[in-house]
Amino acid sequence: MDNNYFSNLDQNVKLALSEDVGDVDITAQLIDAETQATADVITRDDAVICGVDWVNEVFKQVDPTLAITWHVKDSDIVEPNQKLFSAAGNARSILTGERPALNFLQTLSGTATATQRYAALIAHTQTKLLDTRKTLPGLRRAQKYAVKCGGGENHRMGLYDAFLIKENHIMACGSIAKAIARAKSLHPNKRIEIEVENLAELREAADAEPNWIMIDNFSLDDMRTAVEGTNNKIKLEASGGIETDDDLVAIAETGVDYISVGALTKPLRATDLSMRMVG
Repeated sequence: MDNNYFSNLDQNVKLALSEDVGDVDITAQLIDAETQATADVITRDDAVICGVDWVNEVFKQVDPTLAITWHVKDSDIVEPNQKLFSAAGNARSILTGERPALNFLQTLSGTATATQRYAALIAHTQTKLLDTRKTLPGLRRAQKYAVKCGGGENHRMGLYDAFLIKENHIMACGSIAKAIARAKSLHPNKRIEIEVENLAELREAADAEPNWIMIDNFSLDDMRTAVEGTNNKIKLEASGGIETDDDLVAIAETGVDYISVGALTKPLRATDLSMRMVG
């Protein structure tokens, strides 16, 4: 899978600064241009940290003379009032970079924190937690990195690095078998996954030997039957039907290989962070 998480980091930051700062930060102009300051950023939440590189890039693009000192690293678990990083240098620059930097840090930490909570619920099983393509526009790579920081796994980066054959693809191709055969002929080195909605479709798909089968909204009994029927020869991914924590645990305990959860990346609760000038 394409997992170069940082390949568009500088563009992400450039766009964030462009939409926030525009031509000039007029409020920062209230401060004397030569004023120096130090600011600390703390968390108000229990959280899993993610976004160090994005914060560093924000302040680098705003003012490369700023000194950013980190007290934590990505994947660290933090508690309320814990200091995350300090910024020292030109006061105008610190305040101009504050909001874009915290936006990245609180969004990605929110993703990592949600992932860690879900992953902990199924840690007693062999099932792995997967993200989806339901990410915030422009932050696909960043959020998938955050999922990894939280203890989850990435499904695919986009439409280009693995097949996921769904109902409409099957209808357009004519059958499950035809869709899988076509995928194998087009890109034999790409992972092929197909979505099925019942046990009959599962058997048809298994006969065509894809790499993965997504079992969509199966009952728990049907999931167990699917696990027994495929006998570890094809990876099974459960999707849908997760309304509560108990649902997630019950699905994992059926023995499926993966559970994909769109809620890891959207919607999400951003981690509550605060910056304060301390000198």
